[in-house]
Amino acid sequence: MIHSVFYRCLSLVFLALALAGCAKNPVTGESQLSLIAEDQELAMGAEQYTPTQQTQGGQFYLDPELTLYVKEVGQKLARVSDRPDLPYEFVVLNSSVPNAWALPGGKIAINRGLLAKLQDEAQLASVIGHEIVHAAARHSVQRMQQGMLISAGVAGLGIALSDNEWAGLLMGGAAVGAQLALAQYSQGDELESDYYGILYMRRAGYDPTAAVELQKIFLELSKGQNPDFIQGLFATHPPSAARVKANQALVDKVGAGGYRGEDVFERKLATLRKLQPAYDAHDKARKLASEGKTDEALKEINKAIKLAPDEALFYSLRGQIYKEQEKTEQAGADFDKAVSLYPEMFLYRLYNGLNALEMNNLDQARENLTRANEVVPTSIGYLRLGDVAAKQSRRDEAMAYYRKAAEAGGEVGNEARRKYEALAKQG
Repeated sequence: MIHSVFYRCLSLVFLALALAGCAKNPVTGESQLSLIAEDQELAMGAEQYTPTQQTQGGQFYLDPELTLYVKEVGQKLARVSDRPDLPYEFVVLNSSVPNAWALPGGKIAINRGLLAKLQDEAQLASVIGHEIVHAAARHSVQRMQQGMLISAGVAGLGIALSDNEWAGLLMGGAAVGAQLALAQYSQGDELESDYYGILYMRRAGYDPTAAVELQKIFLELSKGQNPDFIQGLFATHPPSAARVKANQALVDKVGAGGYRGEDVFERKLATLRKLQPAYDAHDKARKLASEGKTDEALKEINKAIKLAPDEALFYSLRGQIYKEQEKTEQAGADFDKAVSLYPEMFLYRLYNGLNALEMNNLDQARENLTRANEVVPTSIGYLRLGDVAAKQSRRDEAMAYYRKAAEAGGEVGNEARRKYEALAKQG
C-alpha cells in the first residue's frame, strides 16, 4: 500500500514535469525547472511578506528614515537588475540577528543586526544586490520546487523553521514564508547571486570591492564561530573561500572603484547606533531569562526600557519575565503597552491574549488572539480561541477552532483533538 502511494505520487511529479517543461532563468538565461508560474510567484511573495516579517522580529519602526534609506538604495539596484519590473519592496526588521532574506517577487528584508555591522552604503548595496538576485533569478521558487519533488513521495512539503519560540506552531502561509526566508541556499545559488549582485552594483555606480570585503569578513567570522552570524547570515548564506576568490576575480574584470557613501551611511544609521546599547541590554536580558535568571534579566530589560521607552520589544520581554515570575497582572500591563506601541505585531497580541485568558479576561483574550491569528496564524492561537469560545458557551465556534488547531499535530494538536472530541460527545 505504501509503495503504491509512493509510485502514484512519483507519477504525478513526472506528469507535472512533462506539462511544465523548462523555462529560462530570467537572470542567467539558462534553462530551469518551472512548476510555479510567474503570477503564482508574485502572489506567493505578496501574501507571505508581512507574516514572514513578523515571524522574524517585525518592522523596525523607531527609525522610519532608516527604512526609507534602505528602500532608496534597494530601488537604485532594482532598476538596473535583470527583472526591474518586479514589485520590489524593502524593509528593516527589528532583530539583532545579522541576516537578510528575499521572498519570491522581490520582497526583501534586512535585519537591523546586520545593518549595524556594515560600514558604508556600498556594503549595504552588496547585501541588497545579492538578495535582489535571489529574487530575480527565482532561487526561492527553485528551492520550493525541489522541496516539492523531494518530498512528493512522502508527506508533502516539509516546513524547516528556525528554533524560535513559535516555529513549530506557525500555520499556512506564515510557515511557508518562514521556510523560504530561513532555508539555506546552495553554493551555486550563492555564487550566482554574488556574481550578478556585483554587476548590479557596478551598473548602479557602487564600488564592487565592498562585496569582496564583506565576503572576507564573513569568512573570517565563520572560522571564529561567531554565534550571532551562525544563527543568522551563515545559516542561510554560507560563506566560503570559493566565493571570496570568485568575487575578487569578477571585480578585477569589471573594475574597482565607485561610490562608497560612508558619510551618508553613518548619518542614516545615527539613530540605530544611539539605540544599540538598549538592544544590547535587551539581548542580555533575553539570554539571562532563558537561563532562568529572571531577577538579573529584569535589571537588564529595565535598562533597555530606560534607554528606549518607546520600543515595544522591550515591554514584551519584560512581560514574559514577569510571567515566569507568576506576576500575571504586571505581565498583562507590559503586554498591553507592547500592543499599544506596535498593534500590528502578532506576537505581542498573542502574548496579550494568552495572558488575558489566564486572568479570565475572555473578551480581551478573544480580541487579541483573533488579531494575532489574522496576521500570523498559529495553532496555539486557534487552540486558545477554542478555549475562550468554550468558556463563553459558543460550542460550534469552539469546535471549529479546535478542529483547525488539530491540523498542526504535536502537543497542541493533540490537546485540540481531545477537546474537540469532548465537545462532540456533548452534542
